Amino acid sequence: METATGEITIVCNHCDRDIPSPNIDLHRVHCARNLEKCKICGDMVPKKHAEEHFLNTHAPVACSMCKETIEREVFDSHKGEICPKRIVTCEFCEFPLPAVDLAEHQEVCGNRTELCYQCNSYVRLRERYNHETKCPGTVLNNVESSRRIPRAAEGDGNGRRRRDGNGVSHKRLFFTIAITGIAVLIGSLFFQRKPE
Repeated sequence: METATGEITIVCNHCDRDIPSPNIDLHRVHCARNLEKCKICGDMVPKKHAEEHFLNTHAPVACSMCKETIEREVFDSHKGEICPKRIVTCEFCEFPLPAVDLAEHQEVCGNRTELCYQCNSYVRLRERYNHETKCPGTVLNNVESSRRIPRAAEGDGNGRRRRDGNGVSHKRLFFTIAITGIAVLIGSLFFQRKPE
């Protein structure tokens, strides 16, 4: 083969590179003695660094999270998408937890309810998106927002605010009971005495 400068080259049968013909004999001796072709990637590697090349480039890697040995080529996708111990977040509460525990957590977490302030009904978190698109309170608020007076502000004609018998007082009662229950539970966990 001839280069652009008119120099004739010969392909080295060891490394498959084009070598200028005056240097080919010296190159072949040096190449065969000092270099070897990697069986995996085909790169020419100094013989003294062949093992290091394999360990750093091709050797399987132990995942620090799940302890499984993974081929290096797929290690990044394992760590980001496949590893059962990778940290993911719950779509309902954004709590970080291992992927292996996500389904069980979301089964419980998605069944929790929250109050919809548009229609004053409790909605499961897993059904929140569908509820928001079909919420009857949203339609009322969009249609009547400019002329509707909040119930709390409506008077009884004597200058006093009328209280909704079932709405606010029941909500406050349930909220108070819930907070009290949580406080009792936490208190019993922290101040529990060990049996002697």
